[in-house]
Amino acid sequence: MDTTDQIDQVRDDFITRMGVIAMGEGLPRMSGQVFAMLVFEGEPIAFGALSRRLSVSRATISTSIRLLEERGLIRRVNKTGDRQDYFQLADDAYAAMTKYALAGTRHAKAEINDTINKLPTEADGVRARLDSFAEFYETISTALDDVATRVSKPKI
Repeated sequence: MDTTDQIDQVRDDFITRMGVIAMGEGLPRMSGQVFAMLVFEGEPIAFGALSRRLSVSRATISTSIRLLEERGLIRRVNKTGDRQDYFQLADDAYAAMTKYALAGTRHAKAEINDTINKLPTEADGVRARLDSFAEFYETISTALDDVATRVSKPKI
């Protein structure tokens, strides 16, 4: 196997794995695969090329693109003289991923705290367990906030 074939195989495996990871995080598999392709290639890819290279319909790509754009993970770019839309990784994609995860942990903690507030004062055992659970999410939130700061690119 020559180097090009080896890189192609590694890329295909990476794209497949990232699709599975995306599904584990509640995202469509194809959104993870589109994101993975853009990470691996490192350059803008045309809408039609994404559809062809991932062997899926343009509608499937469109749905994935929309979700990734809404989350701030990719951005649409144009090439002079070309009417196609191209997509590339957003400048702050990793910070956007971290901030999305942070929002999820904060939401979970808020739900736990809401439950704690509804408990009668006599429910000490339940309250202690839920307090511990809320503290777990607070620890994750603090860590993710630090990560978001570290991976954010400075605005010029």
